[in-house]
Amino acid sequence: MNAMAKAEGDARKLELAPGQAMPALPAALSPNPAPQPKKRRGKRLVLMFALPLLLAAGGAYVWVTGGRYQETDNANLQQAIVSIAAQKAGRVVETHVVDNGMVKSGDVLFVIDPQPYRIALEQADAALAAARLSVEQLRSAYSQAIAQEHVASGEVTYMKTEFARQSDLAGKGISSRALLDQAQRNLTKARDEEEAAREAVGGALAALGGKPDLATDSHPSVLAAVAARDKAAWDLEQTTVRAPADGMISQAASFKLGELIGENTPLFSLVETDEAWVDANFKETQLTHMKPGQTAEIELDTYPGQPIKATVEAIGAGTGAEFSLLPAQNATGNWVKVTQRIPVRLKVDTGDTDLALRTGMSADVTVDTGVARGLPRFAALPESVAGLFGTANAAE
Repeated sequence: MNAMAKAEGDARKLELAPGQAMPALPAALSPNPAPQPKKRRGKRLVLMFALPLLLAAGGAYVWVTGGRYQETDNANLQQAIVSIAAQKAGRVVETHVVDNGMVKSGDVLFVIDPQPYRIALEQADAALAAARLSVEQLRSAYSQAIAQEHVASGEVTYMKTEFARQSDLAGKGISSRALLDQAQRNLTKARDEEEAAREAVGGALAALGGKPDLATDSHPSVLAAVAARDKAAWDLEQTTVRAPADGMISQAASFKLGELIGENTPLFSLVETDEAWVDANFKETQLTHMKPGQTAEIELDTYPGQPIKATVEAIGAGTGAEFSLLPAQNATGNWVKVTQRIPVRLKVDTGDTDLALRTGMSADVTVDTGVARGLPRFAALPESVAGLFGTANAAE
C-alpha cells in the first residue's frame, strides 16, 4: 500500500505540457511486462559438435585427395659450363672477349698469331709436292728397270748361242779351249746381270706399292705428305678460337690482348644458355609415383610468382649419401633412420620463358605425379571382413 501511494503521489507531481505524451513507466511498474527470451542452448550444442566434424571431414578430404603434387625447395638451376682453351700455343693478337658478355655459336672469341702456322703450312705444301715428284721418279725408275731386264734377257740369249757355237767348234777341234771358257764365263755373267735386272724391277715395283699403275696421290708417301699438310692447315685454323655454343662469357676479366698462352690451358668459361635443367633433391618418400616424362613447374627465387614449365628427365641412380666421399656405415648399434634424398633432373623449357636464367639459382619445384593418396589401407578392412563372413556363410 505504501508503494502504491508513493507512485500516485509521484504521478500527481508530473505536469504534462499540451501535446506531450505520457512518459513510459519502468518495467517493474508496467502493468504487462514483456517476457524474457529463452536461451537457445540447442543451437549452441549443434554448432559445438558440427564445426569440429566439418573441420575433420574437410581435413580428411584434403589428405585423401592430396599427394598428387610433390614439392621441394632443395633445387638449383644448372647450365653447362665449358672451359675455353686454345689448342695451339701462341700470342693473342686479336680478342673479342668481354667478361659477362653474350656470344653466339661460331662467334670469334680471340685469334692467336697465325704467322708461324702459316709458314708450317707452306712447308707442308712443299713436302707434298716433293712426295708427288718422288712417286713420278719411282715410276720412271720402274720403267728403266723393265728396260734393263729386257736388255739383260737378250744378252743371256746371245751368250747361250755363242756358248753353243764355241762348244761345237771346240768339239771339232777348230776352236781353242780358251775361247770356250770365255764363252762360258760370258754366259754366266749375262745370267747374273739378268737376275740383277729382275731384282731391280721387283724393287722398283715395291717402291710403287706393288702396283705399277698406282695413282700418284694413292702412294703411301704422298698420303703421309697429304696428312701432314692437313695437320698444318688444321693448326692454322685453330689459331682462330670460336664460341662452341650460345652463352655468356665468364671469368675472363684477366684475359687481355698480347697474352702468351699455352696449348689446352683453360683461359675462361662459357656458360651455355640454350639449355638448362634443374637438379632437385626429393625425399625418397616423395618418389613413389614419380616417373620420367611427368610435367612440373619451377619457380625461381629470383622471379617469384613466375612459374616455368619443366619435364622430369631422369631420377638419380642413388641417394646423395651413396656418392659422398665417405659413405655412411649404418651397421652400428646406435643407428638412426634418416629420410634420404635422391636427385631428380628436370629439363627446363627455355622456349617458354624470356627470363634471364643463371646457373646456380635456387628454385622451388612442383611435380605433377597424377596420383593422389587415396583412402588408407584400413578403409578396405570392412570389405575383407565382409568377404570372410560371406565365405563362412557359403560353407554352412
